[in-house]
Amino acid sequence: MLAGSVLMLAGCAVGPRFSRPVAPAETAYTTKATAPDLAPGHGEPPQQLQIGKVIPAQWWELFHSPVLNGLLRQALVKNSTLAAARATLAQARQTVLAARSAYYPQLDVGATAERQKGPAFALGLLGLLPGRHSLPVFNIYSLGPTVSYAPDVFGLVRRSVEARRANAELERDHLAAAYLMITGNSVEEALILARLRLEISALEQIVSDDERNLVLIRKAFTVGRAPRTDVLAAQTQLASDRAFLPPLRQQQAMAEDALAILVGKTPGQWLPPTFNLADFHLPRTLPLSVPSRLVRQRPDILAAEQQVHVRSAEVGIATARMYPSVVLSASIATAALQPETLFSSSSGVWALLAGLTAPVFHGGALRAEHRASVDSLKASLYLYRQTVLEAFGQVTDTLRALGNDAEFAAAEHQALAVAKTSLDLQRASYAAGRSTVLQFLDAERRYEQARLGYARATVQRYADTAQLLVALGGGWWNNPGLCSAGCTARAAPRN
Repeated sequence: MLAGSVLMLAGCAVGPRFSRPVAPAETAYTTKATAPDLAPGHGEPPQQLQIGKVIPAQWWELFHSPVLNGLLRQALVKNSTLAAARATLAQARQTVLAARSAYYPQLDVGATAERQKGPAFALGLLGLLPGRHSLPVFNIYSLGPTVSYAPDVFGLVRRSVEARRANAELERDHLAAAYLMITGNSVEEALILARLRLEISALEQIVSDDERNLVLIRKAFTVGRAPRTDVLAAQTQLASDRAFLPPLRQQQAMAEDALAILVGKTPGQWLPPTFNLADFHLPRTLPLSVPSRLVRQRPDILAAEQQVHVRSAEVGIATARMYPSVVLSASIATAALQPETLFSSSSGVWALLAGLTAPVFHGGALRAEHRASVDSLKASLYLYRQTVLEAFGQVTDTLRALGNDAEFAAAEHQALAVAKTSLDLQRASYAAGRSTVLQFLDAERRYEQARLGYARATVQRYADTAQLLVALGGGWWNNPGLCSAGCTARAAPRN
């Protein structure tokens, strides 16, 4: 009767039922007044945002750089952070299987050998020594299976499995976040190396121009055609420009070391390939996910959502622990005084048990744990909302940065064109004897500075383009390779 009643009740799970947070109603990241203009003119390549376009899993291939593609292949195979995330995901999925085992009866086989001294009636109950009334010393041997089952009356097991599943999904989101971090950082460091290579080359040329200027001014000072202040000014300029080189070389070394670590090597084992700015091509079309889709594909938002799911299930667990629990068990065994008689027809023993345990007084611990789980759920909801806000802010900031980058690059392109024209005129004037060598060298120096400024502006467009693709989620859900560690392929958004 008790078992039948318990099975009828098994289907009621106490605690809140989790539902996914509603996607935001916004349809755009910026207002029309602040929408970025990615067509700057002045000979600069324009970019166009395509709303709803699919983001490829290998998003870095949009830059059409074979050298960069080769670097990312190494990083995705050798990076230890990504391997650790895959292993953690596999572990989390095994804990789900372990939790699910509580749905089923547990079968164990036990064997005991005991030496006892006791009254004869105890042995008589076993049918082993009928008629003896002394207190003998004897051995008892028993062997047999025991089946136990704890019906999930109030959903403790179901909520525990739910929490483990949500935690496994959380680890899947951490794997996706690791994928984005590794690919984004690799592209960023590669672009830094391309920029630094060009900056160092331009600065070395500027220093060379400074050295030639100083030689010429010293000659003019020697023959009395220039004051000593001109020599000091030229020395100051040379020293100032030289001072820029060591920090740039330090940045270059740090970027090379960072790339070595990303591909799973020590800096002493591996040197990155040579990255030149000319090896990269600016993507002309950029995919842009709508806001309602962004919350279904960014790993940090999905991870925050699964944190809410875990906390919701934990409220159910804490609630279920405040209700009674039932255990049903049955055992069949053989018991005998001699091992050789264990399997005789008269040695069989069986038992059935139905037990109920109800919490009565735990010093307020159960209610405190329940209130703590509810507070933890509230905190996770606030953190989820904050994560969504920060994600929207990051995408919006990057979109605006792209518009400013395009305008800045156009201005630097125009400055470079003016500096190039000025240098050509000074070269012709110097060849015709109408200007001095100092004027020609100064024009060369201004041209190198303009080339340096344009390179920085161009790399910034590349960097912010990569940042936008990462901020949108990087297309990880289109990469079946992320599921090679046992996760189930599932395209965003989740249903």
